[in-house]
Amino acid sequence: MTLNPSIQAAFTPSGKLRAAINLGNPILACRDAAGQARGVSVDLATEFARLLDTELELVVVDTAGKSVDVVVAENADIGFFAVDPVRGEHIAFTAPYVLIEGCYMVKQESPIRANEQVDDAAHRVVVGKGSAYDLYLTRSLRHARIVHAPSSPAVVDTFLQEGAEVAAGVKQQLEADAQRLGGLRLLDGRFMVIQQAMGTPKSRGDEAAAFLAQFVEAMKASGFVADALQRHGIQGASVAPPAPAL
Repeated sequence: MTLNPSIQAAFTPSGKLRAAINLGNPILACRDAAGQARGVSVDLATEFARLLDTELELVVVDTAGKSVDVVVAENADIGFFAVDPVRGEHIAFTAPYVLIEGCYMVKQESPIRANEQVDDAAHRVVVGKGSAYDLYLTRSLRHARIVHAPSSPAVVDTFLQEGAEVAAGVKQQLEADAQRLGGLRLLDGRFMVIQQAMGTPKSRGDEAAAFLAQFVEAMKASGFVADALQRHGIQGASVAPPAPAL
């Protein structure tokens, strides 16, 4: 990878690299005991700032929607997102670096036994507002009604408060909530695979977008992403395959 002054300037208009970090997806980031953001996305942002030879500022938010908003508004220079065509209008995505499973959860006594039974007019499906699951299910569900939780970590609590029929989200988060609360079960299989990528405002130009894409491929190939997943004890996610050669 060749860093030149124009690429460095494209990513650091404020004089430092500002990275949007979404705490709403525990596979990517969370707070440690000291209250500091940590996780795979933080590690990648730190490494990218090192490559650019610049200071890193974390712009920490609690939902995917807010992460998109701060990058689109150019209050952050890079972010970590599930690839989605709606978001792609203003954000240049890399190829994915991590694949994450999206699953459904129901109450233990629910008659719903398979993913195919979810899309029914009698069912309410709770998702985190603005999350990749929200965007996907809004397009794909034809009969079930979507109910929005304020964030992905709040999905199961909202699901129970509303007395809804189905909760949808990150498999790892749902499993943790099932263990925490009891009386809940995940449906077998998955309804989607989230392609988690890095992104930058499209206004930064094609050269910057290509440089970020090269960075992600290098991080996958070197084992950096795999090591980060292991270091942070992440289950339910895998390193994405190499991007197809152009």
